[in-house]
Amino acid sequence: MAELEYEIENGVGTILLNRPEKKNAFNLEMLHRWDEALREARTDDSVGAVVLTGAGDAFCAGGDFEGLSPDAEGEPTPYDRKAFLTDHVHRIAYALEDLDKPVIAAVNGVAVGAGMDFALMCDMRFAARSAQMSGGYIKVGLVPGDGGCYWLPRLVGTAKALELLLTGDFVDAGEAHRISLVNRVYDDEYLVQETKSFAEKLAAGPPRITRMIKRAVYQSARSDLRTSLDLISSHMGIVQSMEESHETFNAFREKRAPNF
Repeated sequence: MAELEYEIENGVGTILLNRPEKKNAFNLEMLHRWDEALREARTDDSVGAVVLTGAGDAFCAGGDFEGLSPDAEGEPTPYDRKAFLTDHVHRIAYALEDLDKPVIAAVNGVAVGAGMDFALMCDMRFAARSAQMSGGYIKVGLVPGDGGCYWLPRLVGTAKALELLLTGDFVDAGEAHRISLVNRVYDDEYLVQETKSFAEKLAAGPPRITRMIKRAVYQSARSDLRTSLDLISSHMGIVQSMEESHETFNAFREKRAPNF
């Protein structure tokens, strides 16, 4: 049984973290396959959206320290430790940044440390009612090593992010929804089904326009107003010349499903 499974159905690529006996804590093999799956999804025209979830009763408990170690003999140097994160764990963040198709994390239980960071990297987060999320790093004497200091303030604001990161406190699904850490909350038994159904809806949309909207949102978050409007006017000029746009408009007017 693979420790990370990737399958495609109805236009949705599903990445399943599959180490339930370890609460889906990741090792090097999982990271490498995870990176490969995201890059496959990026270039596969049959994939319109991606769902990330965990097997069993957890999303991801972070890293499996027994299965993670810098690639150096003897005691690793500070540089070895830095390079290990860059060359392995951070590859997931970079692959997600390169993926201009929507990615949804279905948080089906505990998401701790890097496990929470991986959920934060996704474009949206849907949570089971039993979900519990925590940065957790401070409780084991570490700093958030996988992007928590980058994504969390952008989602919940600086003050709330600092509260969560400096205490390591857990947030339940209801509170996570209240502070905009997650988009939606479902009963546990319906989480994956509802998340995949939503992802299928996105995947059925105009694919190139969907990708352009995602790029524009993230680029605009790093731009001033004039730069953002200049970008979107270019996008609009291109989109209006595309058959995909014409078919979407005609389908809407004729009250039918578009034919892509």
